[in-house]
Amino acid sequence: MTTKPYVSVVIPTYNHAKLLKKALDSVMAQTFQNWETVVVNNFSTDNTIEVVNSFTDPRIKLFNFSNNGVIAASRNHGLKEATGNFIAFLDSDDVWYSNKLQKCVEQASAGNQFICHGELWINSDLTQRTVMYGPASNATYNRLLYKGNCISTSTTFIAKPLLDSVQGFDENPEIITTEDYDLWLRLASKNPKTIFIPEVLGEFHRLADSASSSVLRNFAAELIVLKTHFCAQPQTIMNRLRMRHRYAIAHYGAARQLTTQPAQAIRLFAQALRLSPFLIKIYLGTAITLWRAITTTQSPKG
Repeated sequence: MTTKPYVSVVIPTYNHAKLLKKALDSVMAQTFQNWETVVVNNFSTDNTIEVVNSFTDPRIKLFNFSNNGVIAASRNHGLKEATGNFIAFLDSDDVWYSNKLQKCVEQASAGNQFICHGELWINSDLTQRTVMYGPASNATYNRLLYKGNCISTSTTFIAKPLLDSVQGFDENPEIITTEDYDLWLRLASKNPKTIFIPEVLGEFHRLADSASSSVLRNFAAELIVLKTHFCAQPQTIMNRLRMRHRYAIAHYGAARQLTTQPAQAIRLFAQALRLSPFLIKIYLGTAITLWRAITTTQSPKG
């Protein structure tokens, strides 16, 4: 008789064979062993299939699935194939520490439905910083909506019935890169029992393109998520002010990332100021961007 896994690990992947092996190694090394891993391969053209097949453990299952460029579709396919009581998402370029599942299972056994923990961010230049998410008071629906996201996908451990209750990720291609934020909002609307473990239990490898086009795509997707959820809110004067402030935060966040595009950044800072002139950090961000632009354009005389 086959024992039902307590947790299903869902890993979407595309042409990340070398990194995927490290992710799978980190799952195999878990101290908690009652798991299955569902690898959803978007028909990679590298040796992804060979990497997965090199693990002879029957708990690791491979599904080839075309997501048409929408990673949410791959994650939803993983949810469809998963049989565990809980779901742990792991991106194929991230890794977990060996006690991650054990720590999460302990919290799940205490009745928690949505569990998250800290992680170590490792940039492409190998610089690092520790990021602690939460606390739970920041993960309510209103706090997530009006203050912003405080959750990372590879740090989550979620009851499958809770995910099923909101039909998983939204596969709208217009919200690619912010589909996780939208999911956290919809899950929070169910008021799940939530806890944030104050420990670093994994690594997030920041390999994404930081070009201005990528930043602006993410910004546009965030605005769509916000507009969708704002439409369902009572349109009181107070709420409208809060919405303007939240839009200002989104503009500010995008502007701060446009380090090589000062003109675009300044335009976004200006829009943020018009939306919420009392968001003090906008003034500092604008000053820093102007100073960088001036010092960059000044060249020493020969």
